[in-house]
Amino acid sequence: MAHEGAGCYGLSDGVLSYRHELAAHECSVIDAALSILGRYLRQPGKALEQPAAVKEYLQLAIGSESREVFGVLYLDNQHQLIAFENHFLGTLSQTSVYPREVLRAALRHNAAAVILSHNHPSGSTNPSNADMVLTEAIRTALVHVDVRLLDHVIVAPGEALSMAECGLLWGVPVATPAEPMKRKRGRPRKSVDPADKV
Repeated sequence: MAHEGAGCYGLSDGVLSYRHELAAHECSVIDAALSILGRYLRQPGKALEQPAAVKEYLQLAIGSESREVFGVLYLDNQHQLIAFENHFLGTLSQTSVYPREVLRAALRHNAAAVILSHNHPSGSTNPSNADMVLTEAIRTALVHVDVRLLDHVIVAPGEALSMAECGLLWGVPVATPAEPMKRKRGRPRKSVDPADKV
């Protein structure tokens, strides 16, 4: 369900969407705002240079949903928006997210970077432990195909939190393909200096 900023943003206007209760002209205003912000985010570097615009876009797209929605902004290597997809729709307090599906979509879009997003219908933008673990799992999956995770934005009606701005994104170091994982079990290997050999 990718979209490019106009019209549908990956969710239906069905009875479970907050849009169901809006008048047609109100939906049109939201769609126009998403279109304008989407065009803005397609300019080179804007997704990174203007985190406020990313937050506004995501607040409009998923901030008022009554159930958790997990979406991803796919960016090219100039950090221009390629697409926004809502991948998973959950319940009032949780959604099941599969890092494999995010990885597949990143490859399908030929993305160089991603910004994760989800809403908290409770109104609190504080990341849970599950949010932190999920973010790290997705970052670990993406690093092996050279796709950078730039941010994970949590939105609620009227507010948004950027995990990158709060310093919460870079918690656990991850091995990159050029940097193999260190041994974790057994005794450390003794290094032998050739000068020590007799």
